[in-house]
Amino acid sequence: MSSEQSLTGCMNAPVLKERGQHEVFCGLTSIIWLHRKMQDAFFLVVGSRTCAHLLQSAAGVMVFAEPRFGTAILEETDLAGMADAQQELERTVEELLSRRTDIRRLFLVGSCPSEVIKLDLATAAEKLSEQYFPKVNVINYSGSGIETTFTQGEDACLEAVIRGLRSSNDEQLVILGALPDIVHDQMLRLLEQLGLKNVSVLPQVRVDDEVSVGSNTHFICAQPFLGASFEEMVRRGAKPIFAPFPFGANGTTAWLKAICDIFGISKETFEAVTDAPRRRAEIAIEKVSKILTGRSLFLFPDSQLEIPLARFLNQECGMKLIEVGSPYIHKQLVGPDLQLLPEGITISEGQDVDKQLDRVFNHMPDLTVCGLGLANPLEAKGLTTKWAIELVFSPIHFYEQAADLASLFARPVNRSEKLKIGRVA
Repeated sequence: MSSEQSLTGCMNAPVLKERGQHEVFCGLTSIIWLHRKMQDAFFLVVGSRTCAHLLQSAAGVMVFAEPRFGTAILEETDLAGMADAQQELERTVEELLSRRTDIRRLFLVGSCPSEVIKLDLATAAEKLSEQYFPKVNVINYSGSGIETTFTQGEDACLEAVIRGLRSSNDEQLVILGALPDIVHDQMLRLLEQLGLKNVSVLPQVRVDDEVSVGSNTHFICAQPFLGASFEEMVRRGAKPIFAPFPFGANGTTAWLKAICDIFGISKETFEAVTDAPRRRAEIAIEKVSKILTGRSLFLFPDSQLEIPLARFLNQECGMKLIEVGSPYIHKQLVGPDLQLLPEGITISEGQDVDKQLDRVFNHMPDLTVCGLGLANPLEAKGLTTKWAIELVFSPIHFYEQAADLASLFARPVNRSEKLKIGRVA
C-alpha cells in the first residue's frame, strides 16, 4: 500500500449506490429521545393514527402520563379536503397550550399523511408563533419517512432550530447533537478541564439556554447524521471542525484534539486532561473486545452511525470489515472516519434489501448489524445479529462509554458462541 493510499483509506473508494426497497423507521422516531432532552418543548405530530401508535409504542409511554409529545390526528374529512385542516390545527394548539402552560417551544412535526395532502405547516407555525409570542415559539419541521431514515428527524429538527438562532460575533464553540444526559455532562466536563469557555450544545435543554451563531462560531458534530444541520450552520457563517466521531478511545481523542487545535489549547494541557481517561478506555476496550478480534462484520444501512462505528470496530476492536452500508453518506461529516477505514471493503449508500441480503448470505459474516425487521430472519438463517437502533438509544460516546460500546457488539457474539457449545453438548 502506498503512503498516499494509506492516508486516504476509503475516502476516495467507489461507493455502491443502492436505490431499492428499504426497511427503516421514519423520522418521527427521533422524537423519542428529543422530547426527553428538550425539557420545555412539546412535539405535536400532524399525522395519522399509525403515527400516534408508532410514537406511543416506541416510547413505551401511555398518553395519560402526559409526555411531551402528541399527535393531531388527520381524520378522513381532513384527508378528503372536506374540513379545514388549518383551522382544526389552530384549535388543537389552543387547547394544548391552555392545558400545558409549561410549554415554551412547540414543534409542529410533519408526517407522510400531512405531506401527501400538502398541508402547509410552515405557514401555520409562523402564524402561531406571532399569536403566542413571546411565551411560546412555534417551529415546523418534517418527520416524514417517505425519503428519509429515522435519525434524520433530529437533523431536520436542529436545522429548523438553527434557522431561528440570533446572530452573534462572539467567539464560541457549539456542539451539535442530542446526547444522553450522562454523556452530555461528561463531554462538558472534559471541555471545561481543557480550558474551553463559551461552549453551547444544540439542542438546548431549555429555550433560556440561549445559543447564538455567527462568523466567530466554531462548531463540531457529535452525531454523524446531522448533514442538514451542518449545512445550515455553514450558511449562517459558522466554521466547521472536522474530526472522527467520539466513539472509543481513538475517536474521542481525535475529536477532542481537533477542537483543541482550533482554540489553541497546548499539547501539555491536552495530554494532562486526556491521558488517564484514554488509557482507562483502551484497557477496558481490550478486555471486552477479545471475542471480536479477527471476526468479520457486515453493517446494513440503518442509522448513519455505520461508518464511524465501523472505524471503531476495525481500528480499536480488531474486526474485519466486509461491507459498511449507510442510508446517506455526507463525506464532509464522515470523511475523517472514512480515511481510517481499510481499503478493499465495500462502502454502500442507500438500501436495496434483496441485493444486500444476497451479499450477506454470500459472505456469512460473524456479526451483522441491521434493523429490527431483518434481525430475526437473519438469525433464523444462522447469522449473529446486532440491532442497529439500540446503538442510537444507548450512551456510547466518549471515554467512559467506550467499553460499553464494545460490549454491545461483543454480547451477541458471546451469546452465539455459548449457543454453539450448547448444541454440541
